[in-house]
Amino acid sequence: MSHLVADRIQFSPRTDAEAVEAGLGFAPKFDAAGLITAVAVDADDGTVLMVAYMNRESLCLTLALGEAVYFSRSRQEIWHKGKTSGHTQEVVEVLADCDQDALVLRVRQRGAGACHTGYRSCFFRRVAVAAPGEEGAQLAGLVPVYSSKSYDAAAVYRK
Repeated sequence: MSHLVADRIQFSPRTDAEAVEAGLGFAPKFDAAGLITAVAVDADDGTVLMVAYMNRESLCLTLALGEAVYFSRSRQEIWHKGKTSGHTQEVVEVLADCDQDALVLRVRQRGAGACHTGYRSCFFRRVAVAAPGEEGAQLAGLVPVYSSKSYDAAAVYRK
């Protein structure tokens, strides 16, 4: 079924920069590996949930299904987010950047979290900088953003 869905969706041709940057045609620019970066953001509160990649097929499936479908670089396969964990992403809106080589998916996360480690977001630590200033900054390491995990990843993924 997935190839049939992908075959039905036609992207606009990538002609010149003016057409891509100012036109109304959706002409995603996939990299040499056939991938485009996709950032999933919570549609309600703006939390950055995760960064993943899409190939043509997964992007078409996302548009057709209304749920996030990515391409796993490590497994080299289509990855329907939540198929294993039940933590799906309902796509509310897809935004393309100016030259259409990156996407932002505004999603409603269904389930406890987006990160396979058990946190709501893959961005669960912030970089701490000690003594920023003109002389340069000293890195103090990473600081947790959340006080606890959203779910037990080992139980969900049976690790």
